[in-house]
Amino acid sequence: MGTLNCTSAPESTPSDSGVAGQGILLSFMITAGLAIILSASVILADFKGRNSITRRKLLNGYSDSQIMQGIGIQSVGLAKMNSLVPYHFFLIWMLSLLSMATHNTTLLALVRDYRRDWVLRWMRQFLMFVNLALSSVSGVFVLQTVSKGLDKSTLPVACVWKVDGERAPSNAGLSYVGTIAAMAGNVIIFVLATWYLHSRKQRFYKIVQVVGWILMTAVAIGAAVRVALLSQAFGHPSVKLSDEGEKDWSFGQLLSMLLLALPVISVIEIYRGEIKVAPPVGDDRQRPYDGELQSDPHVLTPFQPNPFFGSETDLFKKRGDRN
Repeated sequence: MGTLNCTSAPESTPSDSGVAGQGILLSFMITAGLAIILSASVILADFKGRNSITRRKLLNGYSDSQIMQGIGIQSVGLAKMNSLVPYHFFLIWMLSLLSMATHNTTLLALVRDYRRDWVLRWMRQFLMFVNLALSSVSGVFVLQTVSKGLDKSTLPVACVWKVDGERAPSNAGLSYVGTIAAMAGNVIIFVLATWYLHSRKQRFYKIVQVVGWILMTAVAIGAAVRVALLSQAFGHPSVKLSDEGEKDWSFGQLLSMLLLALPVISVIEIYRGEIKVAPPVGDDRQRPYDGELQSDPHVLTPFQPNPFFGSETDLFKKRGDRN
């Protein structure tokens, strides 16, 4: 992690293309844009009673890529907090919000696909929790830099616990409230997403999809705009950087862009019949039988229960309790 130096702030700080390079930022923003558009398309198709296996597979691929990138870049940021300045750390936090919003739009569109397989459902839950935990820890550091007026400092972000900082600017109160609101919103959205993912009887299904998609799209657009305006790659950084390395393209930057093609390759394989994918599950409300679901593994059911606890109709109801 390096030796922490909080005694004197240098005039400038080196760029870091590994967390704020053009390829990294473009990869996040393009993936988010494609996933949001695809999720809207899938939701609209569901309203019309149409299903597209290739479209759902493509959306799932971009969502998986985005949430893993979000977890990865936050892990790197926390591991390098003895060298990263608040400018880079804030960009990482914004990318985590973008990643979370992208994944939630996908969850709104593909919730029935996840609900039919308990392994996929709980793996999704675990990734959501890890992303939230890392984002919350990063948010605490961002909140501390804002409260101490160190958001434009060239000291490492870990120094927020060791120095008093400068006098906070006049708009620090708004930034402080906004940071707290973003952190609280992440927790609330996580709780709602958990309910949406595991609830057997979903009420106001279409309303939740539409309202949730609009909210998550607004969060994603806000995070992407903030990243574009603040980064050296596309805008004006809040600190003086000693070089313009974040505008240069390297193998790592190019690799991030090339990874965008992987979900497309999978879709082409599906379209050509090389890979067989189960069709999407229909609406639960269209099923005439509302008792315990069939346990036959060959029957494709809308909700597959967790075999370790809960029942086939209720997450919190034990399997042997029929009352």
